Amino acid sequence: MVTKTECRSCGSENIRPFLDLGHTPLADRLLTEAQLNEHEPVFPLEVAFCEDCSLVQILETVPPDVLFCEDYPYYSSFSPALLDHSRRNVQELVAARALDGNSLAMELASNDGYLLKNYVDVGVPVLGIDPAEGPVEQARKIGVTSINDFFTMELAKKLADEGKKADIIHGNNVLAHVADTNGFVAGIATVLKGNGVAVIEAPYVRDLIDHCEFDTIYHEHLCYFSVTALDSLFRRHGLYINEVKRLSIHGGSLRIYAEMEENRGQSVLKLMEEEQQQGLDKYDYYQSFSSRVEEIKTSLLEMLQGLKAQGKKIAAYGAAAKGSTLINYVGIGQDLVDFVVDRNVHKQGKYMPGKHYPIFPTETLIEERPDYVLLLSWNFADEILAQQKAYRDLGGKFILPVPTPRVV
Repeated sequence: MVTKTECRSCGSENIRPFLDLGHTPLADRLLTEAQLNEHEPVFPLEVAFCEDCSLVQILETVPPDVLFCEDYPYYSSFSPALLDHSRRNVQELVAARALDGNSLAMELASNDGYLLKNYVDVGVPVLGIDPAEGPVEQARKIGVTSINDFFTMELAKKLADEGKKADIIHGNNVLAHVADTNGFVAGIATVLKGNGVAVIEAPYVRDLIDHCEFDTIYHEHLCYFSVTALDSLFRRHGLYINEVKRLSIHGGSLRIYAEMEENRGQSVLKLMEEEQQQGLDKYDYYQSFSSRVEEIKTSLLEMLQGLKAQGKKIAAYGAAAKGSTLINYVGIGQDLVDFVVDRNVHKQGKYMPGKHYPIFPTETLIEERPDYVLLLSWNFADEILAQQKAYRDLGGKFILPVPTPRVV
């Protein structure tokens, strides 16, 4: 583990911490039964603000081969909402950019091919790049050409030398995961065609702070972006954010469109002006966040303890990374929650980090009929509540933990 003393983007030493979530286990390191009695490593989780370029970032860096290669459990295709979101994005780009069999769509952190498959279906050549062996294997099975590796400047140069430059480069929820932030963006500039566009999605720090989404902070997420911080980062490498969209997915995200020539649209100017007016470029905006997080911790614990005192049975839904941060920071042990369910078959049969809840299929909710289910994957609340209509019709209730713990 490496503790940063300078900004991951601009290199400034003017970084000021504003939230400490303590020592937590790795959020995506689900345990097997054999590992339950082994030592489980924990790492500091502290968040800071750069006063020079406005980037919000954690101070610790866990080696990426530890985070993403060892039996990585996340498979994007298990979320219908994410599949639909990606499909619509690709359809828009194919039409707007007149992409065809002579084009190339590239995705960095392509996972199981969930997004690039949409290009394959309309005859646009693709190349996925991802370090996780399991998801890459799945991608290849559905016809998505994939490289099993990290996207680095070295790989970018190799691809460019081979003539593999892209008309479209996707990077969904990956930029925040990269330890070499500048090398990653420089790599994008290296493999992007002169008239190409990089379409990058990342959680929006404004939504994280405004809605107190502290559980989206974990060791895999090194950075939390504003448009102001992204503009500074991309401009440094000859890429210009010309368009930006706010998305509701993952609790609130940005989708930026970066190109080689600057032609900044009103969408970018508007958001950057709003950020300046609201103070996202100043430390004061983040200073009260810690006390608000503490309030959620207190009220959620009181709610769960009160329900248990009434003899209620409580389960959880979603063996998600954000769920790991929440249960470990709040201190929700097996005295409060009996088990967790998840649709992802790669997670079933394993155990949550830190608190070691067993992970079962979602059908277990009908079989065991807990009175309440703590919704750890609240970013897909609408989808999950609809899926669990049968459980809810039996009287089951869900608890949404943020921005204020509440029963639905």
